[in-house]
Amino acid sequence: MSDEPKTEISRNLKKAVALKYTPGQNEAPVVVAKGQGSVADIILQKAKENGVAVQEDAALVEVLSKLDLDQQIPPQLYQLVAEILSYVYQSDRSAGERRMK
Repeated sequence: MSDEPKTEISRNLKKAVALKYTPGQNEAPVVVAKGQGSVADIILQKAKENGVAVQEDAALVEVLSKLDLDQQIPPQLYQLVAEILSYVYQSDRSAGERRMK
């Protein structure tokens, strides 16, 4: 059996990375969960169950999935992750305003 099919299969698996940012505790967001396939599905389900906004960005998740758990994101990713956090905060704010109406 060649390695090529395995590589193709692993490339097509869904991936997910969860970040946590606690101002004052961390200098940058930290990878708190990551996985592919069924593990990615569990991460996404837990996010949904806990009302955590999900942003899809295949290129960014590919880079983030190479980081270790509990590792802060490197400075070169600050801008990209800041844009996602901004989206998440705006989504949370909009959802809160809709609930109040």
